[in-house]
Amino acid sequence: MPHLTVRVLEPQLKGNEAALIGALTDAVAEVYGEWARDVAVIHLDGVPAGRWGLRGEPVDEAPPAITFGIREAALTRPDSGELAARLVRTVTDAVAGVLGAHLRDTIAVELVATPAGRTALGGVIVDD
Repeated sequence: MPHLTVRVLEPQLKGNEAALIGALTDAVAEVYGEWARDVAVIHLDGVPAGRWGLRGEPVDEAPPAITFGIREAALTRPDSGELAARLVRTVTDAVAGVLGAHLRDTIAVELVATPAGRTALGGVIVDD
């Protein structure tokens, strides 16, 4: 299951939640295929104003930070470089499309690989 956690300042997020969830789900399905739409999990973490800092100061606007949980096997395939590039590009485009193109060049996406046997669902290790 692809898991995306998006951290963004609450004022930037407010009113954009449904659009952002939809755009990110579309991005996942675009790369993985339609089957992934039903298993994509999107978490939106709104950070209250005054609790996000850059260069030692609180800011009113900040580039979103996305953590994309992905199976390690996806990043060890022969086409893993292209897959990673497509994931980063489509997720960045989705977020910029909802929150504003002016943020595009500063949106951070981190692909976090999980080894086989290190994911559980309902208290049971999922091996695939």
